[in-house]
Amino acid sequence: MPKLLLVEDNEMNRDMLSRRLARKGYDVLLAVDGSEGLQKARSDAPDLILMDMSLPVLDGWEATRQLKADDATKAIPIIALTAHAMSGDRERALSVGCDDYDTKPIELPRLLEKIEALLQRATSA
Repeated sequence: MPKLLLVEDNEMNRDMLSRRLARKGYDVLLAVDGSEGLQKARSDAPDLILMDMSLPVLDGWEATRQLKADDATKAIPIIALTAHAMSGDRERALSVGCDDYDTKPIELPRLLEKIEALLQRATSA
């Protein structure tokens, strides 16, 4: 069962998405800010991280930079999640190290496709 780390500060979004992912067979770990996300990524070694980019304490942009700079976590695929679907956000997310990008509100079938593609790429690498 693939282990996903969902880093999301909005309780309603976190609860809804984690339950939907668990029903699809994923083991879902939760973090409420970028700092906690870093700590859990290092301690729990998830197979993939879903990173909200607008987070308290440490935002998703900086958390991603730090994860990708750390030898222990740099290989973990990260999907940026953001409600701020502005022009250039996708490129910015990829430039800080995210492996993919998705917008909120989450469309589960589209997100699941991205998760599966990254998990398959990670296992074949």
